[in-house]
Amino acid sequence: MSKVDVYNSNKEVVSSVDLNPAVFGVQVKEHLFWDVVKMQLANRRKGTARTKTRAEVAGSGKKPYRQKGTGRARAGSVTSPIWVGGGTIFGPKPRDHSYKVPKKVRKAALRSALVKKLTEGKLTVIETFEISEVKTKRFLEIMERLGLTKALIVIAEHDKNLELSARNVRGVKILMAEGLNVFDILKFDNIVITRGALELINKALS
Repeated sequence: MSKVDVYNSNKEVVSSVDLNPAVFGVQVKEHLFWDVVKMQLANRRKGTARTKTRAEVAGSGKKPYRQKGTGRARAGSVTSPIWVGGGTIFGPKPRDHSYKVPKKVRKAALRSALVKKLTEGKLTVIETFEISEVKTKRFLEIMERLGLTKALIVIAEHDKNLELSARNVRGVKILMAEGLNVFDILKFDNIVITRGALELINKALS
């Protein structure tokens, strides 16, 4: 069973933690990333796009001019799709874009994403963020000591001081361990996980 160092807010090694081989000892399957990220993005879509048909646009149903003798193409209504301001043929209607991939696939993709960050040296385990009050300056000091400017920070439980201190920092996202997902792991170059969050991840993905 492999181990990783656990740092404090000053980037000093304070202990080490075992990595569950069932989670961090798997082979990276990058083809799963596409399946899961595509699902996540589809599930985020509102699906509210809508256009009006010729029956719904404003306009008279009266024949605009006589059938013959004008030299123009025959027309029956100003709401016709071929007229400017007319309806739309086969336009989008409100729909649900969401779908699901199997839970086993989602878990496998999540494990692969974590292993990818670990092997690239972009995964850091920290004991805890020592922020006693809401102060963005304090948070930035910790990030600077860790050698990071942009990162996904995964915590075990809500930390009001941390969340409020980091909310205006560009390129940083605070995420609960239970909400960890492939899209966010791949989106951020670095990932910082608290020791408590790592234990929850090991338990959930093993």
